[in-house]
Amino acid sequence: MTHPSPWRIEAGALIALALPMIAGNIAWSAIAASDLLLLGRRGAESVAAGALAINLFHAFLIFGMGLVTAASPLIASERGRRRHSVRDVRRTVHQTLRAALFFVLPAWLILWHCEGILRALGQQPDLAYGAGQVMRGLQWALLPFLGFTTLRNFIAALERPVWGLLIMLAAIPLNILAGWALIFGHLGLPALGLFGAGLASSLSSSFLFLGLLAVILIDRRFRRYRLMGRFWTRDRERQQQVWALGLPIAITLGFETTVFNASAFLMGLIGRDSLAAHAVAIQIAALVFMVPMGIGQAATVRVGMAYGRGDRAGVGRAGWLALIIGTGFACAAAALLILMPRLLVSAFLDLADPANARTAALAVSFLAIAALFQLVDAAQAVGSGVLRGVQDTRVPMIFALIGYWIVGIGVGIMLAFPLGMAGIGIWLGLASGLGAAALLLVARWTLRERLGLVPA
Repeated sequence: MTHPSPWRIEAGALIALALPMIAGNIAWSAIAASDLLLLGRRGAESVAAGALAINLFHAFLIFGMGLVTAASPLIASERGRRRHSVRDVRRTVHQTLRAALFFVLPAWLILWHCEGILRALGQQPDLAYGAGQVMRGLQWALLPFLGFTTLRNFIAALERPVWGLLIMLAAIPLNILAGWALIFGHLGLPALGLFGAGLASSLSSSFLFLGLLAVILIDRRFRRYRLMGRFWTRDRERQQQVWALGLPIAITLGFETTVFNASAFLMGLIGRDSLAAHAVAIQIAALVFMVPMGIGQAATVRVGMAYGRGDRAGVGRAGWLALIIGTGFACAAAALLILMPRLLVSAFLDLADPANARTAALAVSFLAIAALFQLVDAAQAVGSGVLRGVQDTRVPMIFALIGYWIVGIGVGIMLAFPLGMAGIGIWLGLASGLGAAALLLVARWTLRERLGLVPA
């Protein structure tokens, strides 16, 4: 009887872990997209205002998610060293949650002044006001969502991510129902408009955290970690480890996310139609991105476990398989964006309404460029994930700065304004920045042994 090869075993483990994480990422994206779908029924101006608020909020959310992502490689490497470790896993979860709280408090203070920030960035006063109304309800989602993300990283590092997916799937209809009721005034509730859209997301995020926490406290395989015990005990050593690993991840994701945020603000300078079209195209591209993002998250765990047990060959197998699977999916995603752009756009805009004609046409043109950068977008997402598995986060942070801001924004501004390509120029800049980051990250992974990133 022949035994399956180590590559086949690793591929099965990676896919089994990645699939529920991908589905969970898609569910998260669907929650964000549902807000814009509902606001789209109020018109393109509401979509534009909502997009400004969501972009600013996501800049802080993604930074915080990067910080708490430190839990995943730390727990995975610990399980690689000692599979049934309990105390060290609990220490990591506790200190990650405390790091999230430390980050959220000043973030709330900044987000409270959303309207003023957007005005200072040159956005139109009425759109900035509308975005401020959304943010007054949305900003409170930050802490519960980071708490949920920490717990989701915990169960993913234990290779049991399905509960996170189930809780997210349950949150989608809840968010749609809450948004429908609070925005338009159904079910006996007052019509809160833009503020209601943000408040619905905060309620959904609270459901995510409390729902997953309840599962962890009830399920016997999670309960043995006693995550609620001795939560406030000082642990300076583990707190430093979380920040040392998580802060570069946070800054890396911050560079990536703020590039897209900056592109939205630049679109606002070009015009309302360009901003609304950009918001629609970004939501579609973000939904597709959830797949390589999930593969990268799974790769962090699989690479991290091999790294923890000192298995150099296992590190290589897990990383290369993730890159192959991620870029393979990207080819299929590019075909989808090229072949069905109007169908995708129609989910956000009524194509039969003449008032939406220019916005829809611009969104379709942006998706054509998004199709071109699928391969490099997947490579940079998975490349970051595999390097996190070997706890290499500082150099990728520098790569992100070079790729996203120096190349991406630099090329985008030059094409959009001096060369007169407007929104198309911004999107070509995004593509060039992602390509530069992907090239640097994959090159570093290829040279990992020479650079001393894996056990000798």
